[in-house]
Amino acid sequence: MTRTTGDGRVHELYSDLQPQLVRILTSNLKAPEWIVDDACQTAWSSLLEHRETVFSGGELGWLSTTATRVALRLLRGEQLADSLEGPPPPADLEALRVREPGPARSFELRERLAEVKRLPVRQQRLVMLHGFGYEYDEIAAATGETRRAIARQLMRARRQLRLADEL
Repeated sequence: MTRTTGDGRVHELYSDLQPQLVRILTSNLKAPEWIVDDACQTAWSSLLEHRETVFSGGELGWLSTTATRVALRLLRGEQLADSLEGPPPPADLEALRVREPGPARSFELRERLAEVKRLPVRQQRLVMLHGFGYEYDEIAAATGETRRAIARQLMRARRQLRLADEL
């Protein structure tokens, strides 16, 4: 097999493969257009850098794998930034104000939090994220773990919390 060499060869590939690469990313990922564009351009830059190691005919697979990894990193960064910024302020703050729980409910919540703190740190983090309303897919994207790993860890945490309630 021949390797992809020379800037001229990469230039030819760009005009042939760029539309396919964009289609692959947009069909596989739910990402804003700017993330897809950045991921594609980063993949092409990386191909220029590593062109001696990429076999001729395998460029599209190499580019799509590289671009997908870059896009996922960008998505994780965007979701983290969104979560740090928080939601936009509501129009009617008084309507959304959280009411203080009564003393009995406060005591119950403190007890539940103490139970969660007995879990391993990884499970604590996942329980907290899920408790804040994040879906499994969102947690997986933010933590870099698979959806299956998130589901498994939350199931184990629930089991441990149930056992603690029974004691």
